[in-house]
Amino acid sequence: MYGVVEISGHQYRVRPGDIIDVEKLSVEAGQSVEIEDVLFTGGETPRVGLPTVEGAKVVVKVIKHDKSRKVIIYKRKRTSGRRVKNGHRQQYTALLVTEINDGNGVVAKIDAESKVAKKYL
Repeated sequence: MYGVVEISGHQYRVRPGDIIDVEKLSVEAGQSVEIEDVLFTGGETPRVGLPTVEGAKVVVKVIKHDKSRKVIIYKRKRTSGRRVKNGHRQQYTALLVTEINDGNGVVAKIDAESKVAKKYL
């Protein structure tokens, strides 16, 4: 089973056991969060939300807060010969998807024997 969730204005396709990087959330590392903005659940009986699926939720565990790789930006003015070099590192939160509930009673959980589950759970 998989689902499409909306987090901070972005949409992500998730399955149990996936690790996704989202914009920084104000949640401590190690805590579990329930996301109820589920737009679609797929599987044997797919459900499309208008705008969200009733009763569906995705449970994620916050793994860490970090910064992504540095992006270098160059700016140049032709007339004055001025050049500027800037860098930016976006902060993000890594989330581990542990459970998907489609709202009809079907629940898909992370496999306890997987490498990701052994490392982070």
